[in-house]
Amino acid sequence: MQTYLVAFFTALVVAYFLTPQVKNLAIRAGALDAPDARKVHKKPIPRMGGLAIYVAFVVAVLLCMQVTRDVLGILVGGTAILALGILDDLKPLPAKVKLLGQIAAAGVLVFFDIRIEWITNPFGEMLYVEYWSIPLTILWVVGLTNTVNLIDGLDGLAAGVSTIAAVTILLVALQQNFWTVAILTAAIAGSSLGFLQHNFNPAKIFMGDTGSMFLGYMLAAVSVMGTVKSAATIALIVPIVALGLPIMDTAFAIVRRYLSGQPIFKPDRGHLHHRLLDMGLTQKQAVLLMYVISGCLGLSAIALTEVNKISGIIIIVGILGLAFVGARKIGVLKIEASE
Repeated sequence: MQTYLVAFFTALVVAYFLTPQVKNLAIRAGALDAPDARKVHKKPIPRMGGLAIYVAFVVAVLLCMQVTRDVLGILVGGTAILALGILDDLKPLPAKVKLLGQIAAAGVLVFFDIRIEWITNPFGEMLYVEYWSIPLTILWVVGLTNTVNLIDGLDGLAAGVSTIAAVTILLVALQQNFWTVAILTAAIAGSSLGFLQHNFNPAKIFMGDTGSMFLGYMLAAVSVMGTVKSAATIALIVPIVALGLPIMDTAFAIVRRYLSGQPIFKPDRGHLHHRLLDMGLTQKQAVLLMYVISGCLGLSAIALTEVNKISGIIIIVGILGLAFVGARKIGVLKIEASE
């Protein structure tokens, strides 16, 4: 059996069987997510389920691959962001403290020389970022970490979308014969999918910031590793498109809050999943619809690796156009006061 398949199934099995134990641990630790006006669940649910995702990922990686400097950097950085998430799940941290912690965790990658050194130029050669490498890497990692964190609003949503994004990057890595990236993304996909069995509606446990920040961080880190190894589109454009749903939802939220005079980081009920629920969809229907959208974006990301630059630009413009029209129709850009 191919090593990446071993990593996938190892992570899936470990996450599946470990999650109930983590649930009991979260209950004993008092890590419970209480309902409020923004949230859709009606009773306290244990969170911190990301601990099971983390352990499953680490077990799969240690079993299936050699721990090189790059892999060690990802494991150390992932442990740092996990610790931050556990602290936040036990007792919510101030936004500035979380941001500083995320920056520090992103800095771990930079310390291990996992950084963005160039950007794909669709009209010519690669653009080397030179001294912008460190701030660009930190911005990318922190941005993607928070993007996945923000979409974690419905049962199974973040876990499912992360699984789809990881599988997308995995398939492109296999196309390019980047086995390190393939094994890492297989472990991410397996651990997310194993946890999803307990997290799909009605959820028995939430991943919490422990899980959503870890998954966002790992997807960002593995993508940066791809930029080190290749000049192919696996670098940044594939994860951007694969995670297009949470990225665009976050972008629309920033625009919406700015135009309505609200603090950009103040939560509201204007996210895509809130709008879908307001339209009458059930949690399961809304999540499944967002899975379908994510799957279509994943297929588009894979297609970008097989077409020429002009066709690639047409695909991206088409995605952005459909996203804008859909956002206007659903009401994601509707300007109103936050609750």
